[in-house]
This record gives sequence, C-alpha cells and structure tokens, in this order.
Amino acid sequence: MYVGKPVILASQSPRRSQLLEQAGIPFTVKVSAAEETFPADMPIADVPVHIARQKGQAVRASYGPDDVIVAADTIVVLDDVIIGKPADRADAIRILTVLSGRIHRVITGVVILHNGSEEAFSQTTAVHFKPLSPEQIEYYVDHYQPYDKAGAYAIQEWIGAVGIDRIDGCFYNVMGLPISQVAERLAKY
Repeated sequence: MYVGKPVILASQSPRRSQLLEQAGIPFTVKVSAAEETFPADMPIADVPVHIARQKGQAVRASYGPDDVIVAADTIVVLDDVIIGKPADRADAIRILTVLSGRIHRVITGVVILHNGSEEAFSQTTAVHFKPLSPEQIEYYVDHYQPYDKAGAYAIQEWIGAVGIDRIDGCFYNVMGLPISQVAERLAKY
C-alpha cells in the first residue's frame, strides 16, 4: 500500500501511467516541452537521467515546491550505441533485425523533484532476443506499430512473449519505469 504524496508524472507514456496505477500511486500527468538532448561526449549510462531531468525541470515551473514530480526516460543500447524510436516501418524492421539474436541493455533514468531537491537514479536490464525471422519481425511491426518505442518494441507485447528468451534485471524497467524502486523512493515524501 502506497502512503506517500500524490505525484505529477512528467511523461505522456501510457506504460509509465499503467505502472504507477498498478503500484497504487496516485498521480496526474503533466507534460511540457523539454529539449531531450544531451552532450555528444556524455557517457551513455548518464543519458537517460539527463533527459529525465530536462523533462522534470520543464514541468517544475508549473507547480509548487511541495509537489512531487517524477520524470523518466528510457534508452535502448546495443554495442554502445543508443537505439532510439524508429522513424517508420522500414526503420522499425531494421532495428529489430539488428536486435535479433543479440543481447542489448535497456536503461531507464528517473528523476524525482521535491522542495528544491532532486533524487536521480537509473536502472539497467539486459534483454536477450532470440533469433527472429523476417516474417516474425514484419508481423510484429505491422500488427503493433512500435513507432513510439525506443528499440522499436514493447516487452509486454507479442514480441516479448515469443522473441525474448530471458532478461537480467527488472521487467518493468524495460517497460519504461523501474516501479519497485520508484515506489520505494516515493514512500518517503
């Protein structure tokens, strides 16, 4: 049972909203335009926290200091390269073809803002994709249209059930929010 304050979620991700609901954390969604950029020389592991911070700060101006703001960003990393959201069908197919039969990392950065303070952390999960046939990849892209998802997939959809044989780390982190860590940290506010 969650006993902390209601939060403002600085994200329009339906998956993050779903996870907060599952955890019984009351929240409202507020999204403001954030740059979502990072310095070219920034270590990859720091990128999602940096972008989450930008999202949180963009919303901060609309609320009082006692409000609790939660912002998050998730990246997919393969061979030390960040794989973003696909531009179109061909790009989604290309991304999933590259991920097929490989292990990649999903890193979610979270920033919690409250009373002028910031708590920032990230969590990493290794995702093991089985080799996928071109037909499987096309089926997934055509039926699930994963154009708003980093890495061109959502673990909770069909491709996760048939294409991922194991993960090392938090399942919910791959969905976009390491909810058990978030809930634990929010309980103190």
